[in-house]
Amino acid sequence: MTAIEFNHKIINLQGTLELFTKRFTNNPQESKDLIQDTVLKALTYRDKFAENTNLKGWLYTIMRNTFINNYRKSKRARVTHDDTKELYYLNVADNYTFNSPESNFEYNDIMKCVNEIREDLLVPFKMHQTGYKYHEIADQLDIPIGTVKNRIFHARKEIQGKLKSGYSK
Repeated sequence: MTAIEFNHKIINLQGTLELFTKRFTNNPQESKDLIQDTVLKALTYRDKFAENTNLKGWLYTIMRNTFINNYRKSKRARVTHDDTKELYYLNVADNYTFNSPESNFEYNDIMKCVNEIREDLLVPFKMHQTGYKYHEIADQLDIPIGTVKNRIFHARKEIQGKLKSGYSK
């Protein structure tokens, strides 16, 4: 099949591809992008297409894989889309940073509770918080990895308990 024949067959299948995108998205813009990506990949990898095979099935496979890869990429990026009027969520103030004076008190309360836990729980907890992996903590403290996980778990529970009792007063 020549390149011109291949291109004509793809152009003839674009209507079918548009219908197929409805399985993935209801957004017309995303649908057009998906079709464009599919056609681009089909043209780029034309030499991978085996003669006398189902072109429509090959294009569907490319489209499905492109959609899945894009979906996974967006999940990893954790991108949020603000579709609200006047971009409300992008313009709302961030109240969850440690920049305000009252948040500094919260941080001090948390650190006070952390420093009050037992020493055998505190050392693995602080090591984990500073970036050590479980197996590194176990090697350095010469204890089993299960014990490390257990101590970190109990340290968290103890800190949570102290914080709850401190705020319920």
